[in-house]
Amino acid sequence: MRFFKKKITETIPAQKVDESLKVYLPRLWPYRLLGNILLLGIIGAVSLGIYIVKTNFVSQKLTSVSDYFLEVTTRLGLTVDDVLVFGRSKTPIEEINNVVGLRRGDNIFAPDLQQIRLDLEQLPWVKKAVVERSYLPNVIKINLVERQIQAIWQHQNRFYPIDTEGNVINTEKIPNIPLLLVVGRNAPENLNELLKIIKTNEEIFARVKAVNFISARRWNIILDDLEEGITVKLPANKADKAWKKLLKLSKSRGLLKRKLTIIDLRFSHKVLVTPRKLSAEEFSGLRKSEEHGI
Repeated sequence: MRFFKKKITETIPAQKVDESLKVYLPRLWPYRLLGNILLLGIIGAVSLGIYIVKTNFVSQKLTSVSDYFLEVTTRLGLTVDDVLVFGRSKTPIEEINNVVGLRRGDNIFAPDLQQIRLDLEQLPWVKKAVVERSYLPNVIKINLVERQIQAIWQHQNRFYPIDTEGNVINTEKIPNIPLLLVVGRNAPENLNELLKIIKTNEEIFARVKAVNFISARRWNIILDDLEEGITVKLPANKADKAWKKLLKLSKSRGLLKRKLTIIDLRFSHKVLVTPRKLSAEEFSGLRKSEEHGI
């Protein structure tokens, strides 16, 4: 009798697992690898920086390249043939030469034009400078804009020119031309504000010989003569209105034609005047005029 074993074809079903209960462990090795690479990169960069600083490697290489370039271009004839200066009238040529410091035959690429410009603009008379290279012929061109003088400032027994912007020019060279005399502490930086007021009448402004900034607050204006002229006292506030009042009185009553020493405009409601004492000759002439009915 044969016995046949029954072939088992059925499988035991796997137990179902709730997906929400699964825990997925992160893969850490890529992050660790990236972190190690960054760390090695930082260490390498720091080491390279320390090496460059200690050995001055880059600077030495750049200097050697620069020296080689200047040597080659000098051999090729790229040298300074001349230095041309335009716009100079008050600046001594010796001061310009000291700043530029170039000689014929120097390499034309060697000078730092930006630094030369900055140094030129530090000179007393130079307001602005433009420095350029020009080739065939190889020249350095310098264009200067010099300061223009509008007055002379008397300070501590010395005289200093004042330019049109109210800046004091620190130089002992004073042009031999008639200039407005300015006196008083902080006067130069306040001068342009005053000039805007008193230049409204050119005829009377031509009579102004000096201006004095009193206590760094207000102005006295001296007309005609420094010693025997008329002193006009302006107020600290609303000086423009006081000056207009003076112009009006001069036109309507001839105030500035009278023999006066002081015209005080510091009070808004009145004008105080001080007559000038007549000399013996002036007094005699006045008496004769009265006798003849003139």
